[in-house]
Amino acid sequence: MTEYENLNKLIETVRTLRSPQGCEWDRAQTHKTLRPNMLEEAYEAVDAMNSGDIKHLKEELGDVLLQVLLHAQIADDEGNFNLDDVAKGLNEKLIHRHPHVFGNVKVNSTQDIIDNWDKLKKEEKPHRRSAMDGISKSQSALMSAQKISKRAVKHGFEWPDEASLYDCISSEFQEFKDAVKENDKDHMEEEMGDILFAIVNLARWNKIDAEQALLNANKKFMARFRKMEELAEKPLENYDFREYDILWKRAKESISTNC
Repeated sequence: MTEYENLNKLIETVRTLRSPQGCEWDRAQTHKTLRPNMLEEAYEAVDAMNSGDIKHLKEELGDVLLQVLLHAQIADDEGNFNLDDVAKGLNEKLIHRHPHVFGNVKVNSTQDIIDNWDKLKKEEKPHRRSAMDGISKSQSALMSAQKISKRAVKHGFEWPDEASLYDCISSEFQEFKDAVKENDKDHMEEEMGDILFAIVNLARWNKIDAEQALLNANKKFMARFRKMEELAEKPLENYDFREYDILWKRAKESISTNC
């Protein structure tokens, strides 16, 4: 078997599925109808990475690759571009943004590499006038907040120290409490957003990925809640707060012991 023979077979399979002799469902798909699939498959691939299950990761990367091939084939069918155009553009971009590998640029640190990347990226996109341009509108709000924060910091918009960031967070909590007293839902929503954005900045300050931190917290909570369901001697909705607290602590202890 020659190198990448299976990849070529896969490309041909997708082309066949989109052909008049292929699958009615695949032929009916558009860039728009496949948007949810792209997001779902990407998140499932990340779940596989987090689980450490290499076999599962291989499968999920295949599903992500299918989305790329489908979108490229749709574009080809419409006469816009094809998969080779996608590969060509990506290859040229990678070479251009790695002058320390493919050119004569000297770097002394990873930060030099990042700085060069940002500089070259900016040169490639002269139409972007604001540091906020180019931030995806389709990613999660938490991921957007992280990117917005990092962009702002690169342009000097940063807290002088961590203590001032804690003061900012404390101030945002107080403003939310004031909005609650007013019983103004719009104001409450606004202030809650400010709290979340400030906390994202605290995560960034400490080099923590806020998205991953929340994903881990979600996973931990679900595991503990499932353990509570196992330990419960009556329906959970029949527990009062004190009983709930005791059960939660038992579940937490049980999971910690088993780990």
